[in-house]
Amino acid sequence: MKKLTALVLAALLLLGLLAGCASTGDGDTTDYSAMTIEELKPLIKTATEGKLTMVTSPDFAPYEFYSLDENNTPTLAGFDIALGQYIADFLGLELEIVPMDFNGTILELATKKADIGMAGYSPDPERADSMDFSNIYYTGGQSFVTTQANAALFPDLASTNNAEYQIGAQIGSIQAGLAKENSPDADIVELSKVTDIISEVLSGKLDGAYIETVVAESYAKTYPDLAVVLNVPYDQEGSVVGVSKGNAPLLAAVNLAIAQALEDGSMEQFVAEANALAEGNTYEGLLNEDGEAATEPAE
Repeated sequence: MKKLTALVLAALLLLGLLAGCASTGDGDTTDYSAMTIEELKPLIKTATEGKLTMVTSPDFAPYEFYSLDENNTPTLAGFDIALGQYIADFLGLELEIVPMDFNGTILELATKKADIGMAGYSPDPERADSMDFSNIYYTGGQSFVTTQANAALFPDLASTNNAEYQIGAQIGSIQAGLAKENSPDADIVELSKVTDIISEVLSGKLDGAYIETVVAESYAKTYPDLAVVLNVPYDQEGSVVGVSKGNAPLLAAVNLAIAQALEDGSMEQFVAEANALAEGNTYEGLLNEDGEAATEPAE
């Protein structure tokens, strides 16, 4: 009898261990979205213990950019940056922001070297293999821009589909896909920085470009020669936080932070402050090795 009882207990212990294993890894069926932040915190694993590592591409005002003071000292700004800090505080973690080019942010999430990415991401299904998407925290749109002098050339999207035109978009972005979809016959020029795209449009090297609407409107305030001429339909409008693939507890916690930021008015405040800063002295791009703006801000 004792031997039988021992065997039963051993079997039950094994089943318990197997059940415990089943609740982790790829086969995890736990509903983390039903948990509170206090329940989630002990379950959250990050690339560096105690830190929330965030990657961003600071060339996308008012999402992320550098605000320059009277001495041209750069400070990361934008509503993505503010929301990133809000999320870190909500999770009780120290925020570490790593600026890089846009394509790099996607790679860092795919390889789990970063915990979250904020770079004006839309929930593009083509990125689903590289990251998990949070809930939408900001709803925007997509636009086509050109110069005021050329605005009459583009009465509709069909007019952008001309083999004689060079049309710009950021490498690896939603806008690059929209350019190929709506202007397939044009010469699509993909550049790494939005600032370069705007510069090329204003100089006449590009005939037009696809840009996120709020970003395009921000540039149009700075450069009166820039015209936001067309609304570009896009099914996935809205911005999300990219979360390292498969980190379900972190994704659930990020969604809780977003919900609170929207509810308590913080997100609205972040957007307003970022728009105000974007109209001032700014720099968009990566800093040099001395932590300074690599070039003077465009006039």
